[in-house]
Amino acid sequence: METTQPETETQYQPEPVVEQPTNWKRFFLDILETIILAVVLFFGINAVSARVRVDGFSMRPTLQDGEYILVNKLAYKTGQPARGDIVVFIFPVNPQEDLIKRVIGLPGESVSIHNGVVSVNGVPLTEPYIASPPAYDGDWVVQDGQLFVLGDNRNDSRDSHQWGLLPIENVIGRAILIYWPPEEWQVINHNGEAVAGQEALSAQ
Repeated sequence: METTQPETETQYQPEPVVEQPTNWKRFFLDILETIILAVVLFFGINAVSARVRVDGFSMRPTLQDGEYILVNKLAYKTGQPARGDIVVFIFPVNPQEDLIKRVIGLPGESVSIHNGVVSVNGVPLTEPYIASPPAYDGDWVVQDGQLFVLGDNRNDSRDSHQWGLLPIENVIGRAILIYWPPEEWQVINHNGEAVAGQEALSAQ
């Protein structure tokens, strides 16, 4: 009598999944490199530029209250301020405060304001950028190492006609760009028609 043995059923056993250990050391090194790069970029950008907020109405209509300005801090490392430049500087009367004004008088020049007209070395400046003619009079001589600065909103500005001359060493940099709000984005026009006045002065 033939007998048969039941076949032993071979069951498939899946191979165990071996989890790869996470390389925490590499992970933390990547984070550290990212942080270091961010710090280097932060200090590098701050070394050559500054971002300031216009607070007030002294530079109207050129700059408006609340606008954010990009400032080139390297502008005067190899050169000197020019007439018409809009500069950010440490306020000589209160070093804790920064102001933004337009350069009008350069070292060695005389500035006079009479009958609503600003003149440098006797030459009237053409200034299409101002809000209105100045309603004050005065005469100033700009000494070496100093600047005479005014706000474009001449009758609502704390500037050299009130507190005197600005030491060049107080200048932080030259305003170059309005970057906020987005609809106000534009490169700042410094000289405009004032260039003609500067050329006339150079020709004397």
